[in-house]
Amino acid sequence: MVSLTRSLPLTSGMPVESPMLRSARVMALLRHGDYLQPENVPSAHLPWALTAEGERQAAEAAQQIRVWADRHGLLIASRIVTSRQLRAWQTGRIIADCLAITEIEENPALAERSVGSVANLTVEEISAVASQDPRIGELPDNWKSDSYYRLPFQGAESLMEAGQRVATALKEAMQGINPGELQIVVGHGASIRHAMTYLDLLKPHEVAGLSMYHCQPVWLSQSADGQWSHIDGAWKVRRSEAFRD
Repeated sequence: MVSLTRSLPLTSGMPVESPMLRSARVMALLRHGDYLQPENVPSAHLPWALTAEGERQAAEAAQQIRVWADRHGLLIASRIVTSRQLRAWQTGRIIADCLAITEIEENPALAERSVGSVANLTVEEISAVASQDPRIGELPDNWKSDSYYRLPFQGAESLMEAGQRVATALKEAMQGINPGELQIVVGHGASIRHAMTYLDLLKPHEVAGLSMYHCQPVWLSQSADGQWSHIDGAWKVRRSEAFRD
């Protein structure tokens, strides 16, 4: 039996004993499905849709969630919460249709990290814009993966700032359900991982080495005393050279 007062290993989870979950609030936290991300463009607030593969992943996630909830005797909440990015909303819409859920709540606070006024530009274009601005100059080589770096453009935020925003949204979503219920939330990999540091489920130095599988839930619970735990589902260990989100 796994304690509800600690997080599980980074790359694997172990289902907890169901009676413990029935007295806790539970969340299936998903990264959206595969989508049409342009090459070398930060994911940020990109408007593009799911691919056919992403649609398939979302349908399979719905089945996985149904089986997991039934196994643990949990009632799936009557709404799905997603970010406003099309890829996340589409993922939630497909899951909702598969599970006969009628309500989708779009929460802008679940968005990926904003890069502000340079949104939808390539990494090279962003660097060029910065170098041509006498107030900025050359950007750090690791600006995209540095959790604490905020691009010097209007509306930009650091990954940690995005994580804090998402952590607040997750807390609000969890408070909207009753013990024994399962809340489905669809967001974005980088901002979700950084949110985990504010829920005491990951250490800041661990985040850069991890990612999330498309449409593979990370299962979280919150006990009656407010303690969050990672109870099932694997983080994806990323290659150091592959920072696409």
